[in-house]
Amino acid sequence: MKNRNIIVIGASAGGFDAIKEVVARLPADLNAAVFIVWHLSPETTGILPDVLNKLNTLPTANARDWEDIKMGHIYVAPPDRHMLLEADHIRVTKGPKENRFRPAVDPLFRSAAYVFGPRVIGVVLSGALDDGTAGLWTIKERGGITMVQDPREAVVPAMPFNALREVNIDFNLPVAAIGKTLGELTVEPLKEVKYKNTEENKKTELELHIAMQDDQNSRVLFELGELSPFTCPECSGVLAAITDGRRVRYRCHTGHAFSADSLLASLTEKTEQTLWNAVKDIQETAMLLNHVGDHFAENNHPHEAALYFQKAKESLMRSQTIKSVLLEHEKVSVESIETFNDKEGVDKLAG
Repeated sequence: MKNRNIIVIGASAGGFDAIKEVVARLPADLNAAVFIVWHLSPETTGILPDVLNKLNTLPTANARDWEDIKMGHIYVAPPDRHMLLEADHIRVTKGPKENRFRPAVDPLFRSAAYVFGPRVIGVVLSGALDDGTAGLWTIKERGGITMVQDPREAVVPAMPFNALREVNIDFNLPVAAIGKTLGELTVEPLKEVKYKNTEENKKTELELHIAMQDDQNSRVLFELGELSPFTCPECSGVLAAITDGRRVRYRCHTGHAFSADSLLASLTEKTEQTLWNAVKDIQETAMLLNHVGDHFAENNHPHEAALYFQKAKESLMRSQTIKSVLLEHEKVSVESIETFNDKEGVDKLAG
């Protein structure tokens, strides 16, 4: 009889201390392998393994491509690389970003569920937006266990909150209880169940090929979703809408993937950048008009100079109008729309 021996953990903003707390409470004789994705900048040195090794629980290292999976070890996704699982080894790739991140949580969760099915325990900790929700859905779909940090105590509650809202989560726990619970779940006997949903199986397999940098498979993904009117914020490619149960997410033909929330955040962020570029271009136009006006004034052509100075003044007024729009512009997401930081709303969902 097999046991649940694949633990995958995802975190983002506010997740550093939560990860340390979970690892510190794992049993030293844990008969499982632990895989961690923590969102970080591509330029950041992967310091998390050094920090976790100081806890003296399980040996921890940044994952290496084609490295064998060993029980009782912790593997961390290195900066700017996805971490994926295969039958007995790890893959570390520079596949397309998901939810604007690499490493992203969903590719790890998706690959673990595809390969190991009910042997997987997925955990989402503190973080912004909703990376990890789609991955937890796949883990749940394939018979695995799903777990989140109680959003009421998370530094940034969006990731666990969205997972609770979209997935039938098995455990919603304070971070101090997660490590101990993981240890208990890994010693329970588990009956292997064969997954039979061939359509979902095909979709998951194709998405894993994309994360593995197989460009040929990204085009086939359009067969599994409907073309949308939206374009990819990363590359401007057409986005296909893919359905996971009740959830809709998006992927372009080059492979970039977005939840609805991360796409919304990206588009509103891009709007702000576009408006600032417009302000810059208009101000440069005004400077050039003034420069030409100065040239006419120096050559004793006051009428022509006045025309250029007037056009420069009109341009600057238009730039001020756009600036006023910028001051009212907001980066829209579930966090800003549903205000889930409201205690009553979180308490109702977290139960």
